[in-house]
Amino acid sequence: MITIALTADDLARIRFAFSPIWETVTSVRALRTNGLNSLHGPWLSRVRPIVAGPDYSLLRALIPAIGYIPDFITPAPPRRSTSFESGLAAIAATPHELVVAELRKLRDETPDPLLDELIADPARALEQITDALHSYWKRTLEPDWGRMRALLQDDLTFRLEELASGGVNRLFRNLHPSVSFTGDRIEVDKPFFCEGAPQPGQGLLLVPCVFTWPVPLQVTATPHVPTITYPPRGLGRLWESRQDTTGSPLADLVGKTRAAIVGHLDLPMSTTHLAHQLGLAAPTLSIHLGILRAAGVVDSRREGRTVLYFRTPLGNDLLLAA
Repeated sequence: MITIALTADDLARIRFAFSPIWETVTSVRALRTNGLNSLHGPWLSRVRPIVAGPDYSLLRALIPAIGYIPDFITPAPPRRSTSFESGLAAIAATPHELVVAELRKLRDETPDPLLDELIADPARALEQITDALHSYWKRTLEPDWGRMRALLQDDLTFRLEELASGGVNRLFRNLHPSVSFTGDRIEVDKPFFCEGAPQPGQGLLLVPCVFTWPVPLQVTATPHVPTITYPPRGLGRLWESRQDTTGSPLADLVGKTRAAIVGHLDLPMSTTHLAHQLGLAAPTLSIHLGILRAAGVVDSRREGRTVLYFRTPLGNDLLLAA
Protein backbone atom coordinates (compact mmCIF):
# COMPACT_ATOMS: atom_id res chain seq x y z
CA MET A 1 0.00 0.00 0.00
CA ILE A 2 1.29 3.48 -0.92
CA THR A 3 0.12 6.31 1.32
CA ILE A 4 0.30 10.03 0.51
CA ALA A 5 -0.50 12.16 3.57
CA LEU A 6 -2.34 15.39 2.75
CA THR A 7 -2.54 18.60 4.76
CA ALA A 8 -5.32 21.16 4.36
CA ASP A 9 -2.93 23.16 2.18
CA ASP A 10 -2.32 20.13 -0.02
CA LEU A 11 -6.05 19.62 -0.52
CA ALA A 12 -6.42 23.26 -1.52
CA ARG A 13 -3.69 22.79 -4.14
CA ILE A 14 -4.97 19.71 -5.97
CA ARG A 15 -4.61 20.27 -9.69
CA PHE A 16 -4.86 18.35 -12.97
CA ALA A 17 -2.58 18.26 -15.98
CA PHE A 18 -1.67 16.00 -18.86
CA SER A 19 1.64 15.63 -20.60
CA PRO A 20 2.94 14.16 -23.88
CA ILE A 21 6.18 13.32 -22.05
CA TRP A 22 4.27 11.17 -19.55
CA GLU A 23 2.52 9.41 -22.45
CA THR A 24 5.86 8.81 -24.16
CA VAL A 25 7.46 7.27 -21.08
CA THR A 26 4.50 5.08 -20.15
CA SER A 27 4.04 3.92 -23.75
CA VAL A 28 7.50 2.32 -23.64
CA ARG A 29 6.30 0.15 -20.76
CA ALA A 30 3.06 -0.59 -22.61
CA LEU A 31 5.08 -1.85 -25.59
CA ARG A 32 6.81 -4.32 -23.28
CA THR A 33 3.84 -5.52 -21.23
CA ASN A 34 0.72 -5.30 -23.46
CA GLY A 35 -0.31 -7.86 -26.05
CA LEU A 36 -1.98 -7.34 -29.41
CA ASN A 37 -5.30 -8.43 -27.91
CA SER A 38 -5.10 -5.74 -25.21
CA LEU A 39 -6.83 -2.38 -25.23
CA HIS A 40 -3.79 -0.83 -26.94
CA GLY A 41 -3.58 -3.63 -29.52
CA PRO A 42 -4.30 -1.48 -32.63
CA TRP A 43 -1.56 0.98 -31.64
CA LEU A 44 0.88 -1.81 -30.78
CA SER A 45 0.39 -3.57 -34.11
CA ARG A 46 1.17 -0.35 -35.96
CA VAL A 47 4.17 0.70 -33.85
CA ARG A 48 6.07 -2.52 -33.12
CA PRO A 49 7.38 -2.95 -36.71
CA ILE A 50 8.97 0.54 -36.64
CA VAL A 51 10.09 0.95 -33.03
CA ALA A 52 13.48 -0.80 -33.06
CA GLY A 53 16.55 1.41 -32.84
CA PRO A 54 19.22 2.79 -30.47
CA ASP A 55 16.73 5.24 -28.95
CA TYR A 56 14.33 2.46 -28.03
CA SER A 57 17.16 0.35 -26.55
CA LEU A 58 18.12 3.25 -24.29
CA LEU A 59 14.51 3.84 -23.25
CA ARG A 60 14.04 0.15 -22.45
CA ALA A 61 16.99 0.37 -20.06
CA LEU A 62 15.44 3.44 -18.40
CA ILE A 63 11.88 2.13 -18.29
CA PRO A 64 11.70 -1.50 -17.08
CA ALA A 65 8.63 -3.65 -17.58
CA ILE A 66 7.82 -3.43 -13.85
CA GLY A 67 9.06 -1.47 -10.89
CA TYR A 68 10.80 1.85 -10.55
CA ILE A 69 11.03 4.47 -13.32
CA PRO A 70 13.38 7.44 -12.69
CA ASP A 71 11.12 10.30 -11.67
CA PHE A 72 13.12 12.97 -13.49
CA ILE A 73 11.98 11.65 -16.89
CA THR A 74 8.35 12.39 -15.95
CA PRO A 75 8.55 16.05 -14.83
CA ALA A 76 5.43 17.59 -13.31
CA PRO A 77 3.61 19.67 -15.96
CA PRO A 78 3.48 23.31 -14.77
CA ARG A 79 0.16 23.93 -16.53
CA ARG A 80 -2.94 21.93 -17.40
CA SER A 81 -1.57 21.19 -20.86
CA THR A 82 2.06 21.43 -21.95
CA SER A 83 3.98 20.73 -25.15
CA PHE A 84 6.34 17.86 -25.76
CA GLU A 85 9.18 20.35 -26.23
CA SER A 86 8.63 21.98 -22.84
CA GLY A 87 8.70 18.56 -21.21
CA LEU A 88 12.02 17.78 -22.86
CA ALA A 89 13.38 21.12 -21.63
CA ALA A 90 12.34 20.27 -18.07
CA ILE A 91 14.17 16.92 -18.28
CA ALA A 92 17.28 18.59 -19.72
CA ALA A 93 17.33 21.02 -16.76
CA THR A 94 17.40 18.23 -14.13
CA PRO A 95 20.24 18.72 -11.59
CA HIS A 96 23.02 16.24 -12.31
CA GLU A 97 23.12 14.95 -8.75
CA LEU A 98 19.43 14.01 -8.99
CA VAL A 99 20.01 12.25 -12.31
CA VAL A 100 22.81 10.18 -10.78
CA ALA A 101 20.83 9.34 -7.63
CA GLU A 102 17.77 8.14 -9.51
CA LEU A 103 19.75 6.21 -12.12
CA ARG A 104 21.66 4.45 -9.33
CA LYS A 105 18.39 3.50 -7.69
CA LEU A 106 17.20 2.06 -11.00
CA ARG A 107 20.48 0.20 -11.54
CA ASP A 108 20.21 -1.38 -8.08
CA GLU A 109 16.79 -2.78 -9.03
CA THR A 110 17.41 -3.65 -12.69
CA PRO A 111 21.13 -3.73 -13.57
CA ASP A 112 22.04 -2.78 -17.15
CA PRO A 113 25.42 -1.73 -18.64
CA LEU A 114 23.74 1.23 -20.34
CA LEU A 115 22.84 2.64 -16.93
CA ASP A 116 26.48 2.55 -15.83
CA GLU A 117 27.40 4.63 -18.88
CA LEU A 118 24.68 7.17 -18.11
CA ILE A 119 25.69 7.46 -14.46
CA ALA A 120 29.31 8.08 -15.39
CA ASP A 121 28.45 11.25 -17.34
CA PRO A 122 25.09 12.78 -16.26
CA ALA A 123 25.40 15.78 -18.61
CA ARG A 124 25.83 13.49 -21.59
CA ALA A 125 23.13 11.22 -20.19
CA LEU A 126 20.56 14.03 -20.30
CA GLU A 127 21.43 14.72 -23.94
CA GLN A 128 21.08 11.05 -24.86
CA ILE A 129 17.81 10.64 -22.97
CA THR A 130 16.15 13.72 -24.48
CA ASP A 131 17.35 12.77 -27.97
CA ALA A 132 15.98 9.23 -27.53
CA LEU A 133 12.62 10.50 -26.27
CA HIS A 134 12.34 12.93 -29.18
CA SER A 135 13.16 10.32 -31.83
CA TYR A 136 10.78 7.76 -30.28
CA TRP A 137 7.97 10.34 -29.95
CA LYS A 138 8.19 11.38 -33.61
CA ARG A 139 7.88 7.79 -34.82
CA THR A 140 5.34 6.33 -32.42
CA LEU A 141 3.09 8.90 -30.74
CA GLU A 142 3.09 12.25 -32.52
CA PRO A 143 0.79 11.00 -35.35
CA ASP A 144 -1.86 10.05 -32.75
CA TRP A 145 -1.38 12.94 -30.31
CA GLY A 146 -4.41 14.90 -31.60
CA ARG A 147 -6.89 12.16 -30.74
CA MET A 148 -5.10 11.39 -27.46
CA ARG A 149 -5.11 15.04 -26.43
CA ALA A 150 -8.84 15.35 -27.13
CA LEU A 151 -9.57 12.33 -24.94
CA LEU A 152 -7.40 13.68 -22.10
CA GLN A 153 -9.02 17.11 -22.33
CA ASP A 154 -12.47 15.51 -22.14
CA ASP A 155 -11.42 13.67 -18.99
CA LEU A 156 -10.13 16.84 -17.33
CA THR A 157 -13.41 18.61 -18.05
CA PHE A 158 -15.31 15.79 -16.36
CA ARG A 159 -12.98 15.57 -13.32
CA LEU A 160 -13.07 19.31 -12.70
CA GLU A 161 -16.85 19.23 -12.83
CA GLU A 162 -16.86 16.37 -10.31
CA LEU A 163 -14.62 18.41 -8.01
CA ALA A 164 -16.77 21.51 -8.39
CA SER A 165 -20.05 19.73 -7.79
CA GLY A 166 -19.11 17.18 -5.12
CA GLY A 167 -15.77 18.14 -3.64
CA VAL A 168 -12.71 15.98 -3.06
CA ASN A 169 -14.70 12.95 -1.86
CA ARG A 170 -16.64 12.76 -5.10
CA LEU A 171 -13.50 13.34 -7.16
CA PHE A 172 -11.68 10.32 -5.72
CA ARG A 173 -14.73 8.10 -5.55
CA ASN A 174 -14.40 7.10 -9.20
CA LEU A 175 -10.85 8.10 -10.13
CA HIS A 176 -9.52 4.51 -10.06
CA PRO A 177 -10.55 1.37 -8.12
CA SER A 178 -7.16 1.15 -6.41
CA VAL A 179 -7.14 4.80 -5.26
CA SER A 180 -9.03 5.81 -2.11
CA PHE A 181 -9.33 9.01 -0.07
CA THR A 182 -9.81 8.90 3.71
CA GLY A 183 -9.90 12.58 4.67
CA ASP A 184 -6.22 13.24 5.32
CA ARG A 185 -4.50 10.77 3.04
CA ILE A 186 -4.59 9.09 -0.35
CA GLU A 187 -4.03 5.35 -0.39
CA VAL A 188 -3.04 3.43 -3.52
CA ASP A 189 -3.40 -0.33 -3.35
CA LYS A 190 -0.10 -1.26 -4.96
CA PRO A 191 2.76 -3.46 -3.68
CA PHE A 192 5.55 -0.95 -4.24
CA PHE A 193 7.46 1.05 -1.69
CA CYS A 194 8.52 4.62 -2.52
CA GLU A 195 11.50 5.97 -0.62
CA GLY A 196 11.15 9.44 0.85
CA ALA A 197 7.88 10.95 1.97
CA PRO A 198 6.63 13.95 -0.04
CA GLN A 199 7.07 17.36 1.55
CA PRO A 200 3.79 18.82 2.96
CA GLY A 201 2.36 21.80 1.14
CA GLN A 202 3.31 20.78 -2.40
CA GLY A 203 -0.27 19.87 -3.23
CA LEU A 204 -1.24 16.88 -5.34
CA LEU A 205 -0.99 16.49 -9.11
CA LEU A 206 -3.45 14.20 -10.92
CA VAL A 207 -2.46 13.20 -14.46
CA PRO A 208 -4.80 11.31 -16.81
CA CYS A 209 -2.55 9.10 -18.92
CA VAL A 210 -3.54 6.83 -21.79
CA PHE A 211 -0.68 4.35 -21.38
CA THR A 212 -0.84 4.00 -17.59
CA TRP A 213 -3.76 1.59 -18.16
CA PRO A 214 -4.70 -0.62 -16.41
CA VAL A 215 -3.02 0.50 -13.15
CA PRO A 216 -2.06 3.92 -11.77
CA LEU A 217 1.53 5.07 -11.33
CA GLN A 218 2.79 7.27 -8.51
CA VAL A 219 5.55 9.80 -8.01
CA THR A 220 5.78 10.41 -4.26
CA ALA A 221 9.44 10.77 -3.36
CA THR A 222 11.08 14.08 -2.43
CA PRO A 223 11.76 16.49 -4.18
CA HIS A 224 9.02 15.67 -6.68
CA VAL A 225 5.44 16.88 -6.40
CA PRO A 226 3.17 14.02 -5.20
CA THR A 227 1.59 12.71 -8.39
CA ILE A 228 -0.91 10.04 -9.35
CA THR A 229 -1.63 9.05 -12.92
CA TYR A 230 -4.81 7.24 -13.89
CA PRO A 231 -6.50 5.97 -17.09
CA PRO A 232 -8.87 8.61 -18.56
CA ARG A 233 -12.58 8.06 -19.12
CA GLY A 234 -13.48 6.73 -22.55
CA LEU A 235 -10.08 5.11 -23.07
CA GLY A 236 -11.72 2.01 -24.53
CA ARG A 237 -12.81 3.93 -27.62
CA LEU A 238 -9.48 5.62 -28.34
CA TRP A 239 -8.12 3.04 -30.80
CA GLU A 240 -11.45 1.74 -32.05
CA SER A 241 -11.70 1.28 -35.80
CA ARG A 242 -14.88 2.95 -36.93
CA GLN A 243 -17.33 1.57 -39.44
CA ASP A 244 -16.33 2.65 -42.93
CA THR A 245 -19.33 4.49 -44.39
CA THR A 246 -17.56 5.56 -47.59
CA GLY A 247 -19.63 4.61 -50.61
CA SER A 248 -22.54 3.42 -48.46
CA PRO A 249 -26.19 4.34 -49.08
CA LEU A 250 -26.01 6.49 -45.93
CA ALA A 251 -23.16 8.51 -47.46
CA ASP A 252 -25.19 8.93 -50.64
CA LEU A 253 -28.10 10.19 -48.53
CA VAL A 254 -26.44 12.61 -46.12
CA GLY A 255 -22.93 13.05 -47.58
CA LYS A 256 -19.61 11.40 -46.73
CA THR A 257 -18.71 13.72 -43.84
CA ARG A 258 -22.06 13.42 -42.07
CA ALA A 259 -22.10 9.66 -42.59
CA ALA A 260 -18.64 9.47 -41.00
CA ILE A 261 -19.89 11.49 -38.01
CA VAL A 262 -22.79 9.09 -37.52
CA GLY A 263 -20.42 6.13 -37.79
CA HIS A 264 -18.08 7.52 -35.12
CA LEU A 265 -20.72 8.04 -32.45
CA ASP A 266 -20.79 4.52 -31.04
CA LEU A 267 -20.23 6.23 -27.68
CA PRO A 268 -21.03 9.84 -26.72
CA MET A 269 -18.25 12.22 -27.77
CA SER A 270 -17.53 15.91 -27.36
CA THR A 271 -17.02 18.14 -30.38
CA THR A 272 -13.32 18.43 -29.47
CA HIS A 273 -12.75 14.68 -29.47
CA LEU A 274 -14.89 14.10 -32.56
CA ALA A 275 -13.16 16.91 -34.47
CA HIS A 276 -9.76 15.32 -33.83
CA GLN A 277 -11.03 11.87 -34.77
CA LEU A 278 -12.33 13.15 -38.11
CA GLY A 279 -9.72 15.82 -38.80
CA LEU A 280 -12.35 18.55 -39.04
CA ALA A 281 -12.33 22.12 -37.80
CA ALA A 282 -14.66 22.54 -34.81
CA PRO A 283 -16.88 25.20 -36.53
CA THR A 284 -17.34 22.94 -39.57
CA LEU A 285 -18.18 19.97 -37.36
CA SER A 286 -20.71 22.04 -35.41
CA ILE A 287 -22.58 22.87 -38.63
CA HIS A 288 -22.80 19.20 -39.59
CA LEU A 289 -23.89 18.19 -36.08
CA GLY A 290 -26.59 20.85 -36.13
CA ILE A 291 -28.01 19.47 -39.37
CA LEU A 292 -27.89 15.88 -38.14
CA ARG A 293 -29.51 16.86 -34.87
CA ALA A 294 -32.32 18.72 -36.63
CA ALA A 295 -32.95 15.58 -38.69
CA GLY A 296 -33.12 13.45 -35.54
CA VAL A 297 -30.08 11.36 -36.47
CA VAL A 298 -27.94 12.53 -33.53
CA ASP A 299 -28.75 14.23 -30.24
CA SER A 300 -26.76 15.79 -27.40
CA ARG A 301 -26.68 16.05 -23.65
CA ARG A 302 -24.68 18.18 -21.26
CA GLU A 303 -22.32 16.72 -18.67
CA GLY A 304 -21.03 19.64 -16.63
CA ARG A 305 -19.37 22.06 -19.02
CA THR A 306 -19.13 19.51 -21.82
CA VAL A 307 -21.75 18.80 -24.49
CA LEU A 308 -21.67 15.17 -25.62
CA TYR A 309 -23.20 14.04 -28.93
CA PHE A 310 -24.61 10.57 -29.47
CA ARG A 311 -26.41 8.59 -32.14
CA THR A 312 -30.20 8.33 -31.83
CA PRO A 313 -32.22 5.17 -32.54
CA LEU A 314 -32.96 6.63 -35.98
CA GLY A 315 -29.22 7.10 -36.52
CA ASN A 316 -28.62 3.49 -35.47
CA ASP A 317 -31.29 2.28 -37.93
CA LEU A 318 -29.79 4.30 -40.78
CA LEU A 319 -26.31 3.01 -40.03
CA LEU A 320 -27.54 -0.58 -39.79
CA ALA A 321 -29.44 -0.27 -43.06
CA ALA A 322 -26.37 1.21 -44.75
